[in-house]
Amino acid sequence: MIERTDERHAEKMKKKQAAHDKIVAAKTIEKGLLIVHTGKGKGKTTAALGMVVRAIGHGKKVGVVQFVKGAMTTGEKTVFDAFPDQVEFKPMGDGFTWDTQDRTQDIASARKAWDEVKRMIEDPSYGMVLADELNIVLRYDYLPLDEVLAVLAAKPEMTHVIVTGRNAPERLVEAADLVTEMTLVKHPFREQGVKAQPGIEF
Repeated sequence: MIERTDERHAEKMKKKQAAHDKIVAAKTIEKGLLIVHTGKGKGKTTAALGMVVRAIGHGKKVGVVQFVKGAMTTGEKTVFDAFPDQVEFKPMGDGFTWDTQDRTQDIASARKAWDEVKRMIEDPSYGMVLADELNIVLRYDYLPLDEVLAVLAAKPEMTHVIVTGRNAPERLVEAADLVTEMTLVKHPFREQGVKAQPGIEF
C-alpha cells in the first residue's frame, strides 16, 4: 500500500515538474522591476530589506533611502554599513509624522530624501534602489505623485526599484510590475501590549 502511494506521488510530482518546466521555459524577459510593498500588515520594509540582502549576494550595488525612519538606530543600518562598497544606506526621516507635528519640516525632509532616491535611480551603477516608506509621504502629499511616477517610468531598464509603505497610491500600483499587500492578522503591539523590540521592529 505504501509502495503504491509512493508511486502515485512520484508520478504526480513528475507531471507537476514537467508543467512547471514548460511555464519557466516560456518566460524569457529580463528587466528591472518596479516593486511595491503595501498594506496594513507588518513586513513591508522587512521583505524589501530581504531583497537588498539577495542583491548584495549577487554582487549588485544597492541604494536604500528611508523617508520616515532616521530618528533611531536600526539593526539593518548596522548590518548594511558593513558593506560600504555595495550599499549606500541613508535614513533621512525625522520620525513619524505625529512626532514632528511640522508639515513644513516633513515636506523639506521628504524632498531631500527624494532627491537622493532620484540620484540613485538615475545612476545605472545601482542595480537596486529601495525607497522605504515613500508611500507615506505620497499619502500626505509631501511630494507630487506625478513627479515620482515620471522618475520611476524613466528609470534605467535593468534597475529594480522597491517602494514600501501603507496606502500605496492606485496609480503607483497600476504602474508597478510586482505588488504585494501585507495583511494584518494579528500583532502583539495591538493585542498584547508588547512594545517594539530590537531585531523585530528595528
